[in-house]
Amino acid sequence: MSSEQEPGQANPRRGVPRRGASKLDLARDGDRLGEDTTVAPGRFSSHSMERLLRAAINTWHGLRAAERSEEAFRQELIALVLAIPVAFLVAEESWKRLALIAVVAFVLVVELLNTAIEKLADRVNLAVDPQIGRVKDMGSAAVGLALLIAGMTWLLALAERFGLI
Repeated sequence: MSSEQEPGQANPRRGVPRRGASKLDLARDGDRLGEDTTVAPGRFSSHSMERLLRAAINTWHGLRAAERSEEAFRQELIALVLAIPVAFLVAEESWKRLALIAVVAFVLVVELLNTAIEKLADRVNLAVDPQIGRVKDMGSAAVGLALLIAGMTWLLALAERFGLI
C-alpha cells in the first residue's frame, strides 16, 4: 500500500479492495464538518442540525434494535420505567432521585455496549473462539458490575428512607 493510499481504498495495482478492507469507508466520513466550515458561537449551521437529526435517528434505531433482540435490555428498560416514579417515593432530595434513576440508566448504557460487543464479535467470527469468549465474558462482567452498583445504590436509598441507617 502506498503512503498516499488511504485505508479501505482499492489497491491500484489490482483494482480490487485489499484483503480485509471494508466496503464502508470510514476515512470519508460524511458526518464530519469540513475544515473550512465555520459556525458562529451559539449558532447552528444547517449541516449541524442535519447531523443532530441523523444522530437522534441512529440513537432511536439502536434502542429499537436492542429492545427487539435483547431480553436483558427489555428487562432493564422496564426497571428504568419503574425506577422513575419509585425514585420520587424513595428519595426526598432531587439529586438523590436523579442518582437513583441514573444508576438504572447506567445499567442500560453498559448493556447496550455489551450487546454491541457481542454482536460485533459474532459478526467477525462465527466459530467458537476462546479469545472472543473471554471478550464477551468481560462485557457480561461489566453489566454485572453495573447491576451491582445500581443495586447497592437502591438498597442504600431504601435503607435511608426506612430509617435503617
